[in-house]
Amino acid sequence: MTATLHSRAELRAQVRTWHRDGLRIGVVPTMGALHEGHLALVRRALAETDRVIVTIFVNPKQFNNASDLSTYPRTLDADTASLTPLGTHVVYAPGVDEIYPAGFATNVSVSGVSEGLCGAHRPGHFDGVATVVAKLLLQTGADKAYFGEKDFQQLQVVRRLVADLDIPVEIVPCPTVREADGLAMSSRNVRLSPEDRAVAPRLAAILTRTAGALAGGGAAAPLLAAATADILAAGFSEVEYLELRAEDGLGPLEQADRPARLLVAAWLGGVRLIDNVAVRPQA
Repeated sequence: MTATLHSRAELRAQVRTWHRDGLRIGVVPTMGALHEGHLALVRRALAETDRVIVTIFVNPKQFNNASDLSTYPRTLDADTASLTPLGTHVVYAPGVDEIYPAGFATNVSVSGVSEGLCGAHRPGHFDGVATVVAKLLLQTGADKAYFGEKDFQQLQVVRRLVADLDIPVEIVPCPTVREADGLAMSSRNVRLSPEDRAVAPRLAAILTRTAGALAGGGAAAPLLAAATADILAAGFSEVEYLELRAEDGLGPLEQADRPARLLVAAWLGGVRLIDNVAVRPQA
């Protein structure tokens, strides 16, 4: 049976018992509003560890838009109902005061991989991510933590954080889970109108086609410009960024001469969608 815990004290008592028994702990950090992408992370954690904690916390520090924070879906009961049949052992759903108690004054900032891309358009976002992830990893005492590759820049921030702060946890990247039509699963997809939902998969299609062209080793700039025009022509209102970055370190690339990622953020009907695909240079 899945237990729902709301306090650090309850969580740490449970974790101490598991550690005493020599059990390996997996954690899946989330902000709730769970979809199949999240559940895929949970299934993998259950397959690879003895006990699994899913954290559900809408982190105010990673929102740079007050209205986005206020409208973010909070569906704890539904989320717990979806996790219980999988065999999830604990849902950790702390209140804001449990994570940021009175007098909280520490901010974790990861430079380098947090710069540009989403970091350029969401000031302070990755500081909020790094701070809360550091706290959740330490509170859960996890041996493995599972993150989706859809938020690829976030994944790199977390990897750097763990390496730099010597947090004894293995970060496990998991492939992006997509709808049947190719749209990357996201809690924000439910905010798309039926008309925009029909348009949304074109983002992944254009991204995949462009990644294939980039793998040939040609100059990135003209291919990215053409893809940006295609995204706008498909019905998106704005392309925040479309960039080719090295997988290791996220440095900008002028051509795919090493393993890379093609990353995009675009607006559709007032909803911001992000996605990325791997670019593997042809031999």
